[in-house]
Amino acid sequence: MSERNELPKPPSNNVSPRFMGLATFMRTPVVSDYSMIDIALTGVPWDGAVTNRAGARHGPREVRNMSSFIRRVHHVSNINPFELCRVGDVGDTPVNPINNDKMLVMIEEFYAGLVAAGVTPLSCGGDHLVTLPIMRALCKDRPVGMVHFDAHTDTADVAFDGEKYHHGTPFRRAVEEGLLDPKRTIQIGIRGARSDADYNDFSHDSGMRVIYIEEFYDMGVNAVIEEARRVVGDGPVYISFDVDGLDPVYAPGTGTPEVGGYSTHEAQRMVRGLQGLNIVGGDVVEVAPPFDQTGNTALVGATFMFEILCVMADAISQRKKS
Repeated sequence: MSERNELPKPPSNNVSPRFMGLATFMRTPVVSDYSMIDIALTGVPWDGAVTNRAGARHGPREVRNMSSFIRRVHHVSNINPFELCRVGDVGDTPVNPINNDKMLVMIEEFYAGLVAAGVTPLSCGGDHLVTLPIMRALCKDRPVGMVHFDAHTDTADVAFDGEKYHHGTPFRRAVEEGLLDPKRTIQIGIRGARSDADYNDFSHDSGMRVIYIEEFYDMGVNAVIEEARRVVGDGPVYISFDVDGLDPVYAPGTGTPEVGGYSTHEAQRMVRGLQGLNIVGGDVVEVAPPFDQTGNTALVGATFMFEILCVMADAISQRKKS
């Protein structure tokens, strides 16, 4: 058996207590040799682009800690992602917490190394702007579609004296740069008062499918899943999960909470409904531990990393077979 196939699996909870050892995402091994893995679990501890409450820079560390609760086999799909794919924790991207322009370059360069090695990234932010440099590395050869779970469209324009990059603008920039195909993009759970009446116009004008929370509840989860699958089709798709898409009773530890969102169970069903799509990357963002007194939001973040990991590993396994 080759070294590539000998990557250790997460230990059994019956053999190694969860509170022991280094805290890694889902107790996976720490990996520096990218040739040994198919999926890289990566932290992006940066929140220099938030416009109000900071704290998401601490998200990866706390999500790693709470991910010790994650076991190996999904209870609904029966997927064991660690059997389908080689999964490792590659650590955090380098950071420059006081220079946003440099930070965007540093994140992109880190992910370019993963992409060059043929590794699929699953990331933990960090604020939502981190998705833009990830896409710059991952989508430079072709635009991707996206299933975007969020309370906000994140397609705003400039803010604060003309600042072009902030956590409310990553997907506008991704479309402008040819990284994201807006006609293969669906945004689920959008709600909340807006600073300006035209805040969401770019999403609509560019051709994105926007499901406001009122329509979400009118449609129901199963219909939303069907619509997401219709919109993204068979092409490559990225999953971006902002925890503020959830109602803040489920995820209070986030920078921009919006009352009236979907539940964790509804969101789990939606992510599970993406199984079979051509998933090429994903992230969970905006976990802000300073506002997460019980650790529940970090647990939510870890859980949705696992949910995405399962459908991602299944997609990679199917691509290998074909």
